[in-house]
Amino acid sequence: MGIHRGAADHQVSTQERPPLSVVLWILAAYLLGATPTSYLAGKLGRGIDLREHGSKNLGATNVYRILGWKYAIPVALFDIAKGAIPVLLFARWGGGAEQRPWLPVVVGVAAVLGHMFSPYVRFRGGKGVATAAGMFLALAPLALVLAFPVWALCLWLTGFVSLSSIIAALSVPAWVWLTAPDSPYVFWAGVALALLIVFAHRRNIARLVAGTESRFRTRGVAPSERPTVRPSDR
Repeated sequence: MGIHRGAADHQVSTQERPPLSVVLWILAAYLLGATPTSYLAGKLGRGIDLREHGSKNLGATNVYRILGWKYAIPVALFDIAKGAIPVLLFARWGGGAEQRPWLPVVVGVAAVLGHMFSPYVRFRGGKGVATAAGMFLALAPLALVLAFPVWALCLWLTGFVSLSSIIAALSVPAWVWLTAPDSPYVFWAGVALALLIVFAHRRNIARLVAGTESRFRTRGVAPSERPTVRPSDR
């Protein structure tokens, strides 16, 4: 009796504990998300560190302001892919959503955290908006489709990418609740990431309050913000 009970307890604990492969896929999602796309674009494109220019943020908006559309569009698409690929592929390779319904959400969040806190650039990554968009594109595409007009309308009315991103991020949990009510993991991930994105924009919020935040419509970069390519940057 004791032997059978011990074997049963061992079987239950083994089933409840995520296998090593799941942990490795979560780590892989974090490292993929941590790929510093904007940093690489600055270094490869002009030999500069974008953390020293413009808004000093490693995001597609700063890439656009400093390097232009030629670099900003590929950077934005790659950042979106960093959030979608772990959800669509890593979760499946780690056992699938059928066995672990939380896994697609966890690998997606891991990718966003990797983007925001990248070890490749001393944990000074981007603000997670594009990578989170890729995550929700894979998890709750209708919610993302509904959040996009919110972002676009706010950008058209105000010209502030930061404010538009904050409002759109805060709207995502509501859209998930309305369009995917049977997805509690996705909903709570939306709440957590929305709050994290707001926190990541804390300096933008301070500039918005002070009236010094840059508008997206005016692409011109002040002379003091224009990158100067030094031999040491090449």
